[in-house]
Amino acid sequence: MLVFSFFRGNGETGLYLAESRDGLHWTALNGDKPLLAPVVGESKLMRDPSITRGPDGVFHMVWTTSWNGKTLGYSSSRDLKKWTPQKTFACLAEASNCWAPEVFYDASTKSFVVVWASTVPGKFSETLGTGSKDYNHRLYAVTTKDFVAFTQAKLFYDPGFQVIDGALFRDGGKYWMVVKDETERPVAKKHLFLTSSMSLAGPWSPPSTPISGPQWAEGASPMRIGSYWYIYFDKYRDKKYGAVRTKSLAGPWEDVTDRVVMPAGVRHGTVFQVPESVVKALRP
Repeated sequence: MLVFSFFRGNGETGLYLAESRDGLHWTALNGDKPLLAPVVGESKLMRDPSITRGPDGVFHMVWTTSWNGKTLGYSSSRDLKKWTPQKTFACLAEASNCWAPEVFYDASTKSFVVVWASTVPGKFSETLGTGSKDYNHRLYAVTTKDFVAFTQAKLFYDPGFQVIDGALFRDGGKYWMVVKDETERPVAKKHLFLTSSMSLAGPWSPPSTPISGPQWAEGASPMRIGSYWYIYFDKYRDKKYGAVRTKSLAGPWEDVTDRVVMPAGVRHGTVFQVPESVVKALRP
């Protein structure tokens, strides 16, 4: 089964889940009520919940705890109902903010990679003023095997312009990443693109042409469903969720937004695979 994690509002109510068999029609789980309320972090929010399942069957979740904080949230679960005590881990001490972490399990190193966006004052002065307010985002990352010990945070992706929301996946022997171009001035971009690499250390290929259609898309989540790659994304200005799909990552991309049915108020989350037995226990 496919499950989609998401938040509503400003993230103050916590984690919601929805299920789907075809990737197009999504139904809320747990009676459309939050499964986990946020209790940690500078603002005690649970925005951008990203969940992946490790090789031992444990689900690991990371999230944004604050608009202007220096920590990210973490909890784990075996059944998506009972969660370990929430904790925070430091993202980047010198950062002004830590947004939208995405967790990815790298089988080749048997490690989890957490990628997020931060503004670090004094860095990348050449693009200061091209984004929203005084933000100047690039992607940073840490790796961990147990969510107890983490590597030192490092710059993960800098294409020469502002970026947020980096979602990793594997295909054709390569690492791929869907990223949001966060450029707002002098001409707004605000679209999603793809980049690829043979290694998580890079180098990353030049950005692809936009894959999300018109501007103002964010929070991408890639998933292979049958013969298609789907990329879901938050059309936040339109207050709805969108999706594109392709049989080849080289394109062309088909916009299937009009066929996607989601619970009301869905915001930035991730799609992941869940055993039928686990999903069944979450249904009303």
